[in-house]
Amino acid sequence: MRLIQHKKEAYWFYRYLSIFYDKLVNPLFWTKRMRDEALELGQLGQPGVRVIDVGSGTGFTTEGIVRHVPAERVTCVDQSPHQMARAKKKEALRGCTFQLGDAENIPFGTDEFDRYVSAGSIEYWPNPQQGINEGYRVIKPGGIALMIGPLEPVNGIARFMANTWMLFPKEEEYLHWFREAGFQDIKMRYVKPHWVNGRGEYGIAISGVKPAAGLSPAAGRTEGAETAQEMTTGRWLQLAGRVLIGSLAGFIFIPAALFGYIRSAFGGQTDVPEEYRERLNGYQLAALVVIILIIGLVISVVV
Repeated sequence: MRLIQHKKEAYWFYRYLSIFYDKLVNPLFWTKRMRDEALELGQLGQPGVRVIDVGSGTGFTTEGIVRHVPAERVTCVDQSPHQMARAKKKEALRGCTFQLGDAENIPFGTDEFDRYVSAGSIEYWPNPQQGINEGYRVIKPGGIALMIGPLEPVNGIARFMANTWMLFPKEEEYLHWFREAGFQDIKMRYVKPHWVNGRGEYGIAISGVKPAAGLSPAAGRTEGAETAQEMTTGRWLQLAGRVLIGSLAGFIFIPAALFGYIRSAFGGQTDVPEEYRERLNGYQLAALVVIILIIGLVISVVV
C-alpha cells in the first residue's frame, strides 16, 4: 500500500495538515466549483433526505451539502478529531451531528440514511471495496451513494509521486468497486480545478443507487483489511518515516498547483462566476515565496 494509505499514518498526517488544510490545500486541489459540480450527482435537493458525509474532515464538502440539506439532517463521520474540531467551529455546520469513526466500519445502522457522500477520503482507505460496501449498507433502498476522489495521473512523474503518497485509483477501479458493492444506475462526471490542463482527467465523482435493503452483495468477500498493530518502537519509527516521506511526496504537488494558479491568472477567469473565481490567499502566497526562495537557493548552489 502507499505510504499514507494506512489509518494510523493518515491520522498523524492530518494531525498537522488540519492546521492549514482549508487555507492551503482545498483552494488548490478541491475548489468550491469542483465540490458543487460533484455534489449535483447526489441529488441532495430532494425534500427530507438524511445525509451521511464520510471522511468529512474540516467540513469543506459538508458546507456544500448544507446548501441543499438542513444541517440537522447531516451527519459527519471522520477518524481525525483534529479535522473534526475545525469543522465544528464553522457556523454553517453548527446543527450537524459529528461522530468519530472509520469509513470501513461506519458506526451507524443499516438502511439508515438517504444519501452517502464521501469526498477526498478514499485515498487513505486500506480497503476501498470495504469502504464502498459500507456506503451501500448505511443507505436506504433507493438511496444514492456519491464518491468523489482523485484519478491516477497520466504524467509518469506525477503518477509515481502520487502512488508513492496515497491511493489514486483508475476510473475502471471506481466502477468495479461500485458494481461489486451492488449499486445500480451508476453515473460519473469528471472534476478538476481551473488551473489544471493537459492530458488525462484530474478527479471523478461517481454515484450509484442502492436497489434493495440490507448489506452489500460483496459484504464479507473483501480482502486486504488493515489489522490493528501493536505500536512497538519499530512500528513508531515506521509510522514516522511513512508520514515524513509521504508528506514530502504530497507537498511536491503544491508548487505545480501554485504555478498553475499564476498561469491561469494571466489567462483570466472571465467565464467563471464570481462565486467560484479563485485567488491566491496569504497562505498560498507565503508558500509561493518560500518555494521561489528554495529554487533560487538551489540554482545558486548548483551554479
